[in-house]
Amino acid sequence: MKYSLQSGSIPSKATDCIVAGVWTKGKLTAPAVALDAMLEGELTRIVATGDVSGKVGDTLFCHPKSDLCKRVLLVGCGDEGTLDARNYRKVAGAAIKALLKATAKDAAFTLAELPLKDRDAAWAVTQLVQACDSNVYQYDHTKSKKKHAHHLKSIAVSSAVDANRKALGEALKAGESIAKGVSAAKELGNLPGNVCTPTYLADTAVKLAGHYKSLSTKVLTEKQMEKLGMGSLLSVSHGSKEEAKLIVIEYKGASKADSKPYVLVGKGVTFDTGGISLKPGLGMDEMKFDMCGAASVIGTMTAVAELGLPINVIGVIAAAENMPGNGATKPGDIVTSMSGLTIEILNTDAEGRLVLCDALTYVERFKPKTVIDIATLTGAAVATFADQTSALLSTHQPLADELLEIGQHTLDFAWQLPLWEEYQSLLDSNFADIANIGGPKAGTITAACFLSRFTKKYHWAHLDIAGTAWLSGAQKGATGRPVPLLVEYLRRQKA
Repeated sequence: MKYSLQSGSIPSKATDCIVAGVWTKGKLTAPAVALDAMLEGELTRIVATGDVSGKVGDTLFCHPKSDLCKRVLLVGCGDEGTLDARNYRKVAGAAIKALLKATAKDAAFTLAELPLKDRDAAWAVTQLVQACDSNVYQYDHTKSKKKHAHHLKSIAVSSAVDANRKALGEALKAGESIAKGVSAAKELGNLPGNVCTPTYLADTAVKLAGHYKSLSTKVLTEKQMEKLGMGSLLSVSHGSKEEAKLIVIEYKGASKADSKPYVLVGKGVTFDTGGISLKPGLGMDEMKFDMCGAASVIGTMTAVAELGLPINVIGVIAAAENMPGNGATKPGDIVTSMSGLTIEILNTDAEGRLVLCDALTYVERFKPKTVIDIATLTGAAVATFADQTSALLSTHQPLADELLEIGQHTLDFAWQLPLWEEYQSLLDSNFADIANIGGPKAGTITAACFLSRFTKKYHWAHLDIAGTAWLSGAQKGATGRPVPLLVEYLRRQKA
C-alpha cells in the first residue's frame, strides 16, 4: 500500500473514493461539510434520509455525480466532541474494511482531521496508517493460490490546513514503518513450525541485515553456545533435530559508536510440544506462535531501521524447538546456565524461561541502557488478561512506568504485575540453585521472578505476550504485538 499526505480535505485530483465522517443525529464532520459544498449538498441529502446513523463504525457508500470522486464512504464517528482514541481506531478500521470490499483503487481519507479528546493530529495519522495496513495484511505464504482480494493500491491522508506539516509527515512515516514491522512479525508468527525453524529465523535476520545497511547480524551455533556455557538454552533443543540458534541483530544509529544500546530479547521457540511434559493435543497447532517474541524483535528492528532512529539498538533472539525426542531433557534434570546458576527442570513445558535466561546473561556484555524481553511465556497471563493486555513486570519502576504510559498512548496495552521478593521463595529447589517453575499459583509472576535472577546488572522489564501475540478461533493468526509499543518506546529514547 502506498501512503501520502495531502493538504486540505479535498483532493487536488480525482480519486476513486473520499472517506468522510458523520456525527450522530446526521451532523457532518468539518471535512465532510467542505466536501458537501463541493458536491452541491449531496451529502446533506443522503444523511437526511437516515441511512447513515453516525454510530461509531457504521458505514455507507454513496455515488455522487461529480468529477471529483466516484464514490464517498461515510463513516459514523459517534457524538460530536466525544471521539476518543479507542473509538477513532474503530472508525478507521471500519472504513478500511468497507473500502477493501469495494473496487476503488485509491482513496482519500479525511479521518485524521477529526478532533480527538485525548490525542493530536500526528497520532491520528500514525494510527490511521497502521489500521489500514493491519486490515490489508493477508497471509498466503503457504497457500497454493495467492490472494488478491482487494483492489486498493494507494491512500492519501488529508491534513488540517493549520496543522504542522512536518510533524504530520513524520507521523505518516512512523505509521508506515511500524506497520511494516507489524506485518513482518505477523508473517513470521503465522508460518508453520516446519517452515519457521530456528535456522529460518536466523536466515531471516541475516537477510534483514542485507537489506538495511544500518543493521548487522551474527548467529551463534550450538557449539558456540556450548563454549559460552549456555546449558539452559541448549537443554530445550536436545530433543529436536533442529539446531538451536542465538541470533544477534545490531542497529547503529547513534552518532557516537560507543553509545550504550537499548536491548530487546525475544523468545523464539519455533514450536513447543512441551517436551517430555507433553502438552494436550487440542490446540497444540497454535504452539507455532511460541516464537512471537522473536518475531516482535525482528519486526521492531525492521521499523527501527526504516525510521533511522538516532540510537543504538540490539535485538537478541533465543531460538529453539522443544520436542520429546530421545535426547530430550527430562523432568528432574539439572542444567547449568551461562550465569553459573544451576536449574532444576521440574517441567519441560516451562522452556521459554530456560532459553531466555542465557540470552539475558549474554546481553550483559553490551552494557545496555535498558533490556526488555518479550515472550509468550505463561498460560497464566492469558487467564488473567485474555487477548487484550500484555503482562508487564520489571525490576526498574521508571522503565515500567514509561512502558505502561506508552501502552496507553499506542493502544498496545500492558498492565503491571508485582515482582516482590516474597514470590522468589516459590522457586526454591532442594537440588539446584533454582527450580524452573514455582507451582500452580502466580504463574506469570514466578516466571518473571525466575528471569529476574539473571538481570541484576541492568534495568530490565519483561513483557509476557502469551495472550496478545495471536488470536484464536475464526480470526486465528498473529497480531504483531507488541511491535507498536516497542517502536514507540525506542522512538522516545536518546543516545
